[in-house]
Amino acid sequence: MSLPHYKMTMLAITLGVASAMVGCSSNPKKEVVDKGPESSEQVYIQKAQKALDRNQYSDAAKQLEALETYFPTSQYAPQAQLELLYVKFQQKDFEGAVALAERFIRLNPQHPNVDYAYYVRGVANMEQNYNGLMRYTSLKQSHRDVSYLKLAYQNFVDFIRRHPSSSYAVDAAQRMQFIGQELAEHEMSAARFNLKRKAYLAAVERSLWVIEHYPKTPQIPEALATVAYGYDKLGDKATSQQYIEVLKLNYPNLVKANGEVNLRAARHEGSFLNRATLGIFGKGASTATDTTSQPAELEPPKRSWTNRISFGLLDRPESED
Repeated sequence: MSLPHYKMTMLAITLGVASAMVGCSSNPKKEVVDKGPESSEQVYIQKAQKALDRNQYSDAAKQLEALETYFPTSQYAPQAQLELLYVKFQQKDFEGAVALAERFIRLNPQHPNVDYAYYVRGVANMEQNYNGLMRYTSLKQSHRDVSYLKLAYQNFVDFIRRHPSSSYAVDAAQRMQFIGQELAEHEMSAARFNLKRKAYLAAVERSLWVIEHYPKTPQIPEALATVAYGYDKLGDKATSQQYIEVLKLNYPNLVKANGEVNLRAARHEGSFLNRATLGIFGKGASTATDTTSQPAELEPPKRSWTNRISFGLLDRPESED
């Protein structure tokens, strides 16, 4: 007995699909084989520099990675590593930039430009703290996780200790000042919260940390007042009076006529503008340097690689000089 016509058609289609599937499974996708370098090391570095001049960071990264892969002992290898570090930073791959910086420091501890790797490591960790959507929210930095800021601060401490005469040392010191203000505000934010819930010992400890570790920040008046107020609430009148005497000498407006601490006035010490800018502007501001953003990058028609990767700090053209 023969099958109906439509069943014959369905059977043929089923067998065809099954055969195709078996054929695909028996012919796996061919793996890409690395055929080795396609150019000389000089050509790779030249192509990378041309791509950097055009701000084509993806193309530059491809050339630099190829150079480092195929010519790891080349005279251009350290230069390629530094330029790749610069590329990763420009691409906002800050985690990758930190990894490359640490690798360069480990492999080239005596390189004349190793200070650049130390510097970028700190800047990249600093940028990681502000990276992402949190940068565009109204939430204050002091209310966020500041672990990357602490890491960046230690990076800059290590950098300045090792390379105090570096061209990047001044910028690093300014960044440390800014980070110190951020960390001090973070501690005082926690101290205010502890005062609200009457955890006076915790508030005192936070404030003492600010006084000890961030003595040149705008948060010092409030920290001193919080310590005096906290010890008074804890019943330690003698210690409280010691800090009140310090306030009378340095910030007399923070002590009331009856000798009590004016905690409300302490929280507004330095004007709103000074607190909003963490001491950069307003009362008590000593500098007006924007340290939250990366150094301004110069864009002359022709720049050397050292000028480019140093954000314009080194090897400047004569017109800029």
